[in-house]
Amino acid sequence: MNVKKMNNLSEKVVFLTGAAGLLGTQYATALSSAGANVVLADINYNKCKKIEKELKEKNNVSPFSIKMDISNKKSIDNAIAKVMKKYSTIDVLVNNAVFPETQKERSIQFEKFPLELWNKIFAVNVTGVFLCNQKIGSIMVKQKKGSIINISSMYGIVAADQRIYGNSGLNSTAAYAVTKSSLFNFTRYLASYWRNTGVRINTLTLGGVENNQDPKFIQKYSEKTMIGRMAKKNEFTGALIFLASDASSYMTGSNMVVDGGWTAW
Repeated sequence: MNVKKMNNLSEKVVFLTGAAGLLGTQYATALSSAGANVVLADINYNKCKKIEKELKEKNNVSPFSIKMDISNKKSIDNAIAKVMKKYSTIDVLVNNAVFPETQKERSIQFEKFPLELWNKIFAVNVTGVFLCNQKIGSIMVKQKKGSIINISSMYGIVAADQRIYGNSGLNSTAAYAVTKSSLFNFTRYLASYWRNTGVRINTLTLGGVENNQDPKFIQKYSEKTMIGRMAKKNEFTGALIFLASDASSYMTGSNMVVDGGWTAW
């Protein structure tokens, strides 16, 4: 058994949505370090171009930046067509893009939450995943190989503990919880649907990341984890590489939870 070879993504094409975000940047760096040619798909094209330049210089790979609005089917179709023209294959899909909730959205009371905003969040967190899985999954079925990773959250498994948030504006919305919960059975459905095709699909479920939050909040949050702290922004990359590579070749329809033990109490 060659462990290095199992985790090697050399020459693999990885389509990464939400590549310009906090975690997307970490994923792109890790995947590139493992040898992958990463498609940096995001509405923030300028940030992707900056990441692309850094990855080329550091890892001698061939990343590709593309502007894509994941809530727009035409934008997704055009992006995938360009990727296929460049590489002729997509080996891994990472559905990482998420609606960028800010304190403004998070501060809205559920009773007053606008339907328009609810639909916008679903358009990115669920419909965008549906469209990417449908289009790229079809390509993978024809190739008879591929790995799809749907990124979810521990708040798709359990309710957010409202006691640690107060009026901080750091809590996620009900729409976020519902959309992230939906990915678990979407993953299971597609794993069953694409059984025996060579296409694997799994969910990676994440805990909270420390990112300059209020110290009191960080303390309250940390006390609810078994490890005793929030995640560092690079601590999910090992699990991502595992799911993307042949190291997880016998795994499909599953949910890998990396949350510091939050949901295991």
